[in-house]
Amino acid sequence: MRSEMAQPNRITSRQNPLLVRLRKLASDPLAYRKQGQLWLEGEHLCEAYAGRGAGVAQAVITEAAWEQQAMRELASRADAVCIVSPELMASLSTMDSCPPLAFAVPWSGQGVAAARWPSIVLDRVQDAGNVGSMLRSAAAFGFRQVLALKGTAGLWTPKVLRAAMGAHFGLRLVEAMEPAALAGLQLPLLAASSHAALAIDQASLPWPCAWVFGHEGQGVAPALMAQCAQTLRIPQPGGEESLNVGAAAAVCLYESMRQRAAQAAAPT
Repeated sequence: MRSEMAQPNRITSRQNPLLVRLRKLASDPLAYRKQGQLWLEGEHLCEAYAGRGAGVAQAVITEAAWEQQAMRELASRADAVCIVSPELMASLSTMDSCPPLAFAVPWSGQGVAAARWPSIVLDRVQDAGNVGSMLRSAAAFGFRQVLALKGTAGLWTPKVLRAAMGAHFGLRLVEAMEPAALAGLQLPLLAASSHAALAIDQASLPWPCAWVFGHEGQGVAPALMAQCAQTLRIPQPGGEESLNVGAAAAVCLYESMRQRAAQAAAPT
């Protein structure tokens, strides 16, 4: 927590310039690239961010939440705090229910890929829920880097941030990459395909590696699929192609983790 709590500013007008700017930040999926800030809604996401010790530019908190000590202390980690009515908070929020707290925090930019880091590559993945789910799976199964190729949904949009539930803050994220830049990873690329002959649980998976996941309807682009060292099939005895890309990613990343753990436990 900051050594001195930020003094709050009470805002009562919907047309307040700060609220107008934050409303744009919350409602426009790519406003973070123009404003250089991210919009984090809800206590869990704000706590996950603040727990990393990163700076918070602005906190917005409801009147009722300000009366709660824990929420007041969390909000006061920001350089500036404003207190608003539930109605004004609802006018900022994109959530179904009004959050008690939101942060505007610095955006670190599009990022630069690191070589040899276990990675996932998103090839024109469009759905924010899928993107957020894949970030969570990456963080859970030891993949340290997420690389979004051009045409993929913005990694830092409010919807993706909510869907990832704080996973962003433990990952290295890169946006708007060109496929040609993947050669700099110096890693074998892997992809799942329902047409592959070899099942994922029958393959020996390399580590570190980079798993490639594609567009919800079109899959991985053919040119990128051709660059993959392995294409593997996820067995689905209940019906072919019944997994969406978020679920398929969880299976693939888990299998990489499972094989890595089995090799580490094997007697030498």
